[in-house]
Amino acid sequence: MPELPEVEVVRRGLERHVAGRTIKSAEVLHPRAVRRHAPGPDDFAARLPGRAVGVPRRRGKYLWLPLTGPESDPGEALLAHLGMSGQLLVGDPGRAAERHLRVRIEFDDGGYDLRFVDQRTFGHLMLTGLVPDPFAPAAATGSVPEPIAHIAADPLEDAFDDEAFYRALRRRRTGIKRALLDQSLISGVGNIYADEALWRARLHWARPTETLTRAEVRRLLEAAREVMTAALAVGGTSFDSLYVNVNGESGYFDRSLEVYGRRDEPCRRCGSPIRRDAFMNRSSYSCPRCQPRPRRARY
Repeated sequence: MPELPEVEVVRRGLERHVAGRTIKSAEVLHPRAVRRHAPGPDDFAARLPGRAVGVPRRRGKYLWLPLTGPESDPGEALLAHLGMSGQLLVGDPGRAAERHLRVRIEFDDGGYDLRFVDQRTFGHLMLTGLVPDPFAPAAATGSVPEPIAHIAADPLEDAFDDEAFYRALRRRRTGIKRALLDQSLISGVGNIYADEALWRARLHWARPTETLTRAEVRRLLEAAREVMTAALAVGGTSFDSLYVNVNGESGYFDRSLEVYGRRDEPCRRCGSPIRRDAFMNRSSYSCPRCQPRPRRARY
């Protein structure tokens, strides 16, 4: 599933190609793609024409297009989650439709259209209202789509509070990797970047959160920001053709991964073979020397 860097790459592409344009028409080709839009696919398609698209925004693994229009609620947005294989692509309206095309949106200027392609149909689009951002700093204002208002800010947002995250970890009494994947604590960090950040911070994934010091949490957040910023610079991580940017291009941060997917390969820091452990029906990769297993562990 795309994580924060991959979704941010898509958001930046949408900002270049879609922001400021007005929707001419929308077509839903597979109802499952808008299954979270309770009024149904016909309502979804009917409410988009005439809406102007604002600057795309993102929180964690979600992104949304703010919408305005002469006869619409200005506090609405087109919310997208890419799921396992969803793609938001821009292209020439005259181009043949991609396989697994689920939703097509055309604009009144006749330029590139926007297409939601999803092979496995785990992703979705929906129209939703906006509400005040509960994680915004006290002196700031902002809004987020109502269905994701419970999701915490991500570590690349100004709204993210390092000290509040540290205090929440100390109260949670769980393993640090499980906490990194908890979207109510921190959003956007998935399996890949959790493993990479923990390796950079020299912390084992089963380290109990209540034993972490402020310095260790600070080091972990710095590592998470570093690895996700580095991934952004090269278009994110693509292990197959399912994750691409809006132009259909794959990222190549997979060439720079230090531990994820490198079982039995030498650690680039100490030379020890990378270890793979089962974790929450997934895998967790770590270096046994750089990230020693704690005496007390939480899984």
